[in-house]
Parts: sequence; structure tokens; C-alpha cells
Amino acid sequence: MSKPKRVPSYRLHKPSGQAVVELNGESFYLGLHGTEHSKVKYDRLIAEWLANGRRVPDNRRDGPDRLVCEVAAAYWEFAQDYYRKNDVPTDEQYCIRGILRHLQRLYGRTPANKFGPLRLKALRQQLIEIDWSRSYVNSQIGRLKRVFKWAAENELVPGRVFEDIKNVAGLRKNRTTARETPPVKPVAEEYVKAIEPFVSRQVWAMIRLQRLTGMRPGEACIVRSCDIEMDGDIWDYRPHEYKTEHHDIERVVPLGLGAQAIIHEFLKADTESYLFSPADAEAERRAKLHADRKTPLSCGNRPGSNRKAKPAWQAGERYTTSSYRSAIERGCKLAFPAPDGLDKEQTKHWHKEHRWHPNQLRHTSGTKVRKQFGLE
Repeated sequence: MSKPKRVPSYRLHKPSGQAVVELNGESFYLGLHGTEHSKVKYDRLIAEWLANGRRVPDNRRDGPDRLVCEVAAAYWEFAQDYYRKNDVPTDEQYCIRGILRHLQRLYGRTPANKFGPLRLKALRQQLIEIDWSRSYVNSQIGRLKRVFKWAAENELVPGRVFEDIKNVAGLRKNRTTARETPPVKPVAEEYVKAIEPFVSRQVWAMIRLQRLTGMRPGEACIVRSCDIEMDGDIWDYRPHEYKTEHHDIERVVPLGLGAQAIIHEFLKADTESYLFSPADAEAERRAKLHADRKTPLSCGNRPGSNRKAKPAWQAGERYTTSSYRSAIERGCKLAFPAPDGLDKEQTKHWHKEHRWHPNQLRHTSGTKVRKQFGLE
């Protein structure tokens, strides 16, 4: 989490002799300084301020109407602190920011207490027209409902606003004009093996590990030896961060002999280092270029002599789900080059047809297990 702001202090306002506290740039007078009454009032005001996300609470339901843009701004401030894991913003933040942009574009100057089901459905239709898929439209509208639920909980809008919009039903499959997305399917074995020569040793190890265990792409990216119990015939891998962590659901991935062999190949002295590192892959790539070099060392650049002091890009210590996926996509492009004579759109379609992504490996593993052992 980001470093919390300090709690404003109880202090004396000398000209009046009153106790005062300043919250969000506004001064609140609490009565005669030093009295029990003023201290109780200070404690109550600070408690309400903290509970309201370090903002001054406004309990006057019949006061001036807040605009939708003000509610959106307040929720975004809350979301930036709430949707973080290990002090890093989660993907949820980016999804929330996306739907808030559309909300403010259409209804930013609308009084928040007049935002109802018809306006929500009009916004949803706009999302359909910009070609968002049905499932993504439903999930984004669900996030928007959470915005108004939070606003009602913090007395920024009347509770009836959320009660009204929560009754808007989600889009049903094949009952709307929204685009449908195909289900994630297993990837064919030959498509997987074809990219082996075109990806790094680390990426290929993660692919093999996913095929054997069915773990999520994010879990394959963060394997460390300190997270693996190497006792017995079957090892237990407990990722230090995973998708359902905030639900207090323990995640254990069993590693059989095949997976253990992959892990052994990448074990490091530092047990907290990531086993599959882009920095290691880049070092191996450079070493191979040097080994294949035909120019004598007496000519041209020597290894390491032409490095920038502050390069624009440096290989990290671990793969992210995005960099892992990108590495596989690059491998697919090299393994399945488009035929000559295709125009730009046809080439784009060709690459799309001959491309797969890491989540398909999870489905491939699940399909194998189901066929061999049954669903239970």
C-alpha cells in the first residue's frame, strides 16, 4: 500500500481560543480548547474522516447534488489504494479506469442522484457499439454498479440510486447485438512444439511446466525454490501470489517427476530468486551471439564495450504474464511465417489463426487429466 497520510492534529486556534482541526483544506472548530467536549468531537470527526477514505464526510442527503464526475473521481481515489497487491496496481485498476472514462464522457455533468437504470442501459449500448464483447460489457457494468454501491455506502449518493441500477440484468448469450467471444480451447501439440526453436530456454521451460501441471501463466512466471516443498515423491508448489489470494483460498500445485526435472534445471543458490528470469535469458542470448561471432575479437566491438549507461530497456528479474504471452506470440510469428502475396489484412488474419496463448496450455492440461482420470 502507498504510505498513509498523517492524521491531522488537535490544535489551538489562538485568536478565538477554540480547538480546531484542518481536514482536506477546511478548518473545523470543535469548541473551547482543552475541554472534554472538544476532544470527543475531534475523535468523532477523525473517525468519520478515516472511515470515509480520508475525505470529509457529507451526511446531508438533501444538500446540493453531486455530479457523476465527482463520484467517479472519489471512487478512483479509493480504487488506487484498494486494488493493489504487493504495492503494485492490479489489472482491476485499469478495468475500472476504462469504465469510469466512458461514464464521465456520457454522464459526467449529470447529478449523481439522477443516474438510473435507463442511463445505465444507454451507457451499456455505447459499449456494445464500440465492439466490446458481451462478457466484457457485463463485467464492466458490474464494476459500475460497485462504484455506486460504494458511493451509497459512503453517503455520496442516496441508497436508492444503487438499489435501482442493481436490478439491470446482464446481457444474455445470443440475445443481443454484442460480440460473442469464442471459448478458450486447448492448443494442438504440434503448435506448441513448433515454437521451441524460437523462444528462450526459460520460456520453453514455463511452457513445459504449464503443460504438465495446468498452473496459471502468472504462477509459472513466479516460481522460486523457496516456495516449493521438495519432500517426498510429489513436491508442493505454493505461489507467493496468485489469483484467489484475497479470498483466503490456499493454492497448492503438485509437481510430479517431469515437473521436478524442469525445476532442477533452473535451481539457483539464492532460494528467493525467480527460476525463470528474462535477465538470464538475455545473458544467454548475448553469450550465444558472441559464440557464433565470425569477426575476430581484434576487430569491431568487444563484448560489453558498447553498452549504454542508462539503457531505455533492461531485462527484468521475472516474467510478467504480458511478457510471457508476448514471447509466445513472437515465437508463433517466427514458427508460422505468413505466405507471400498476402495483403496487410490477410497477413494479420494468418497470424491470428496461427497464434496461441499461455491460458490455452492450462486448458490443454485440464483436458488431458479429464480424459485420463475423469472429471472428479
